[in-house]
Amino acid sequence: MSTPRIAFVGAGQVAATLAQAFHRAGSKVTAVYGRNRSRADALAALVPDLMVCDSAQDAADAADYVFLTVSDDAIAMVCESITWSPDKAAIHCSGATELSALDHAAGQGAAIGGFHPLQMFANPTVSLEKLPGCTVTIDGNPPLIDSLEVLCRAIGCRPMRLPPGKRALYHASANYIGPFVIALMRETVEMWRTFGASEEETMAALMPLLHGTLAAVDDRGLAGGMGGCVARGDVGTVKRHLAALDEFSPQAASLYRTMTLRTIPLAIERGTLAEENARQIRDAVST
Repeated sequence: MSTPRIAFVGAGQVAATLAQAFHRAGSKVTAVYGRNRSRADALAALVPDLMVCDSAQDAADAADYVFLTVSDDAIAMVCESITWSPDKAAIHCSGATELSALDHAAGQGAAIGGFHPLQMFANPTVSLEKLPGCTVTIDGNPPLIDSLEVLCRAIGCRPMRLPPGKRALYHASANYIGPFVIALMRETVEMWRTFGASEEETMAALMPLLHGTLAAVDDRGLAGGMGGCVARGDVGTVKRHLAALDEFSPQAASLYRTMTLRTIPLAIERGTLAEENARQIRDAVST
């Protein structure tokens, strides 16, 4: 289907971003349904001729491709609330959920697929701006998976197909780069509070460091971009860090020990950490 009509069931951040992106790319975004009517109305104000529906069924009836942009735990329930037909496609946008959540639609003859943009969706305006260039993991069978790749490329994203059974591990890995980074930044903010720095002051200092770290990795790869006291083999500095962290928070010190052990192989690969210094650092974090 060259220009499928697209509907969204669920009117949250993901729907708001994708609906606008698909519309800008020339797709026919026809309908939206959300339990929160005000969110659906707000989305309709951003996409011309988008119809706000009174039920998930009405939205599905108005489209060929139905994107279920609801919480992961609600996908199967919402899918089962809709009557499907062979001319429809049910597509969820979950990173961790297998296509089996859409078995109800498949049993009624509909095509089923997955379409997960690897992006943080906290603000649709920012997400829409940052969407081009991001990876979208796609699942399904031909011809739907091929059409989803076309949609992905049309909005400037990079499609990646996932084999069955790997979605949970893939999605867990994304937490290391997204939410866990934010959690680490919050922990840094709490450390800086002990010497009087506000969150705003801490973030003003951290963001250039974070951008510089990403630039170094982008330029030289993971091992080549590795810096810091472990990469330099500064055993004494590691010990001082541990003493300070043990006083600040045993949990923070435990996390530091774990992450230091993960850092050592990269520092060795980079060629700046001698094996003897690596042994000393391992001993320091193991005591």
